[in-house]
Amino acid sequence: MEDKKSKKMNIKNKLKRNKWDGSSTFLAIFGILFIAMIIRAFVIGGVNPQALQNGQNVAPAKPIELSFSDVLRRAPDIQTMEIRGEDATGTLRDGTKYNATIKYDPDLLAKIAENGASIKIDNSKTWVDYLGTWVPILMGLFFIWWIFRGFKAGAGGLSRSLAQQNPTKISTGKPKTTFKDVAGIDSEKQELMEIVDFLKDKEKFKEVGARIPRGILLSGEPGTGKTLLARAIAGEANVPFFAASGSDFSGIIVGLGVAKIKEIFDMAKRNAPCILFIDEIDAIGQRRSTHSYNDQDREQTLNQLLIEMDGFANDTGIIVIGATNRPDMLDPALLRPGRFDRQVYIDLPDLSGRREILDLYAKKVKIAPDVDLQDVARGTTGFSGADLENLLNEAALHAVRGGRKEIAQVDVEEARDKILMGPRKVRKMRPEDIKLTAYHEAGHAFVSIMYADITDPIHKATIIPRGRALGMVQHLPIDDKVSMTIAEVRANLSIALAGRAAEEVFFGADKITTGAESDIAMATRLTRYSITTAGLSKKIGLAAINQVNNFGSRTALENASEKTAELVDNEVREWLTIAHNDATKLLSKNKETVKKLAEELLARETLTGEEIKEIVSGKKSSKGSEKAKNPSGKTTKKPGNAHGK
Repeated sequence: MEDKKSKKMNIKNKLKRNKWDGSSTFLAIFGILFIAMIIRAFVIGGVNPQALQNGQNVAPAKPIELSFSDVLRRAPDIQTMEIRGEDATGTLRDGTKYNATIKYDPDLLAKIAENGASIKIDNSKTWVDYLGTWVPILMGLFFIWWIFRGFKAGAGGLSRSLAQQNPTKISTGKPKTTFKDVAGIDSEKQELMEIVDFLKDKEKFKEVGARIPRGILLSGEPGTGKTLLARAIAGEANVPFFAASGSDFSGIIVGLGVAKIKEIFDMAKRNAPCILFIDEIDAIGQRRSTHSYNDQDREQTLNQLLIEMDGFANDTGIIVIGATNRPDMLDPALLRPGRFDRQVYIDLPDLSGRREILDLYAKKVKIAPDVDLQDVARGTTGFSGADLENLLNEAALHAVRGGRKEIAQVDVEEARDKILMGPRKVRKMRPEDIKLTAYHEAGHAFVSIMYADITDPIHKATIIPRGRALGMVQHLPIDDKVSMTIAEVRANLSIALAGRAAEEVFFGADKITTGAESDIAMATRLTRYSITTAGLSKKIGLAAINQVNNFGSRTALENASEKTAELVDNEVREWLTIAHNDATKLLSKNKETVKKLAEELLARETLTGEEIKEIVSGKKSSKGSEKAKNPSGKTTKKPGNAHGK
């Protein structure tokens, strides 16, 4: 216990010593000079003591102030004058004392002396004058000596003194974060448990002769929990945690990054075993180049990092953890065994992982019992841990705005829609545009029900504008999918083009709009991927054709002839045409049902998946067609012909 206390005291003492460097010396000298100038001002312009007259203290008469022109005009009235620099004091012939500012002029002094005035010039200097003269000279000499000492000592001189003010966030205690605070990445946690075991008991590894990885590189999408996982390792192992960002090691002074690398590694060695975490390591670890115009200072910083990581012994107990979103940019020398031995990719959480993360963050907020977190997890495919935390926070903010004391299902829905599509837009739309949007979304919804057995179930349909979208139909996957069958691809294409098909069926081919822009783009991407990459086209076969974007070039495909490129384009159009015709047939055969869906959307603005199924199946909606629910949960009357029916 005493050893731990003494170690903490040594750390604090070293940190205190590191705070006094060359910059502090300059500040101290400037402070002394500033105080000296104040003293000089008081000495020169100090208050005269009171005179003693008839046994009583009498304040002397205040001297009058004369300008240079006043001195020229009243030269015959001057009796005495004492000059020091540009300041003159004395008395007039009537006994009045004066202060004046003059310029040294022999003709003026001769004119004043001709009238019988007594003139005295004081050229003596006080210690304050000498201080004001020599201190700047000494400071300049000291600065030159300091610069030359830095050049002589290299990175350990000038740069090291600047690096003493360390940018790293030091935790001399133990982080409170543990693996219990990390959810949704169980396989990654299991991969890192060996590091925790080594930091807790490294003797059992020595007995077998095993060498623990010196460095671990955490990579993955932003928000997946790389920094959180590094802190959890330190907290689980109960060891100090040193954290720095890659950008902290760059500066305007050449060699400063090298000195900072040395400083943080020296600090880690003094406090081993510990975790040394470098976030965004690609800022200093980018691949080196042979070009002369490359950033030489950054390369020197990288070289120093390579030396430090390969320089300490195996049993020091220092674990270097790096985090980056771009592992492909890192230098190969940094990734070789002996430096970053192990690379752990943290993927976006799957369905079960998202549910664990939601359960973890749900403990920090108040959630109503009717909120189904499993549905939330299903509807957040592609969300990272940070996105899910932000989702619940947005839901909590929406609940507060609605006057509720706990998060309701409507708050979660609003937060998810806001993150996916943007905030709700208040637009003044023409009645015919609102009606066309309702039929457009009704077409999507109806075809989704028709293919419900092979596609993700529909969650809701809405015509509330968000972002650039005038409405949407949302699907929630039952589980995570890693691939799609060709039947699923065909069904999804029909669903995507059902909005445009509904416009044609109900309004005519000359009334179609640009509202299907995003649907067509999505369908085209899926079709081209299925044909050129997934090998789902019989005409193209199993040849993989990589997509490229060559500006100014007519070649649309790589590794393919012009004939093949033309064949691919024709196949894409054929697939999209088949999907569009399929959606058109389904809508034409069920016009009344689709019309009923559109009318309900006009009345309610939002329909849930269950309500859509009830309308399509012909069952009466449990909520009735004459009333609609608004986001606050209250019911309002159906708004008549407001949408131009």
